Amino acid sequence: MGNSCTVHAVRRRSRDRHKRLTATNTHHSIHEGIKTVVAENFCESSSNVPVLCMCIVTWNMNGKVSSEDFVELIGGNRNFDLFVVGLQEVPRHNVARLLKAILVDTHRLVGEAIMQSLQLFVFGQKNSDLSTKVKVEKHSIGGFGGLIGRKKGAVTISLSFKGVHMQFTSCHLSAHTRNVEERNLEWRYICHALLSNRNPYARPPHITVWLGDLNYRIQGIETSPARSLIQKNLHKTLTSKDQLLREAERGQIFNGYCEGTLAFKPTYKYNVGSSDYDTSYKGRVPSWTDRILFKIEESADIDVALRSYESVDSIDSSDHKPVRAHLCLKINNPQSNFPLRNQVL
Repeated sequence: MGNSCTVHAVRRRSRDRHKRLTATNTHHSIHEGIKTVVAENFCESSSNVPVLCMCIVTWNMNGKVSSEDFVELIGGNRNFDLFVVGLQEVPRHNVARLLKAILVDTHRLVGEAIMQSLQLFVFGQKNSDLSTKVKVEKHSIGGFGGLIGRKKGAVTISLSFKGVHMQFTSCHLSAHTRNVEERNLEWRYICHALLSNRNPYARPPHITVWLGDLNYRIQGIETSPARSLIQKNLHKTLTSKDQLLREAERGQIFNGYCEGTLAFKPTYKYNVGSSDYDTSYKGRVPSWTDRILFKIEESADIDVALRSYESVDSIDSSDHKPVRAHLCLKINNPQSNFPLRNQVL
């Protein structure tokens, strides 16, 4: 598992450590794994230091939809600059219309990326200074997730807001415990495609966010002892068996990314209509398949605070629980470091 970091020191420590490793290991591959970030309970804000706060949500809908679920998914707090909603296994329904209706009084849709059942939406506050240069990308990795129309791959939205260049990628990777290397390859393919499509004269994003059903599983423990630990509220001990953290530690994926502490219970697989884990004959080991990770560009003078990282357990219409994060960016020296309003994304 990655090193624990206090949230405001994530960017500085990552940069300093990278420089030290580069100087001493020029002939060896360098990887840091995923840095675990402890969520705070407040946002720093002042008139002199701009703060950009966003609510990020990922949910595998399992082909079902209801307006009540979306109200619960968004939550009651509308005091966010951005709402970012990534959905997988979306049914043939106008989800954008439902989200617009929920946020109609406070936010407007500024970007959407739809590839069959894989969908991503970004909403910004009404009358806010949002860039009109929104870039959308789609990357299919083939397959149908077992059912026709349930697409695997990734969709990406890039935009600038308050001078900050942001990139959000929502993905749905291959399923099943045994396919860990396939997921690694899919992640690397999507990363390569994003880099290949980037304007060579444009700077990299100041912040990159990955969200979605990454499908990495808990491995190395049977389902009964795993569920026993969860029932005893000891699920944090299962993080050492989490494939995503293991593969990142090996340097295979998500090098230098951050993620909140997995303090919530594994989000998959539930019996639909309940908060009970899978009671079918397969008896799947509960896993944190649904994740939100972020990375700050080293040259960006930004401090990041993770206010919360949680599952939305009250929603039970899917076999997945949604995951929600509250991220705040403190923009240091915005005038000199973020002249991006006319930059091509």
